[in-house]
Amino acid sequence: MIELEARLRVVPMNDTQLSDALKAALAAKKERLDKLRTLHAAAGRPNKASDDAANKPLPLHATRRPPLKRSVPQRPKAKSAK
Repeated sequence: MIELEARLRVVPMNDTQLSDALKAALAAKKERLDKLRTLHAAAGRPNKASDDAANKPLPLHATRRPPLKRSVPQRPKAKSAK
């Protein structure tokens, strides 16, 4: 689209040429969007063939890890003056 805009700025066109160029660019954009939508939908769909993968435990990096223990000792609580 940027390339088309740059070309339109440089080359003077009449209205019909401009209209044809914009229609061609719009058609190309729609084709790219349709292609991306199908790729995105296919990537989000779970694979039916790998049912045994669902029974496997999650890898370590996919689970919640326990909180880290502090390596710096905490200061003792202040004694109250009586």
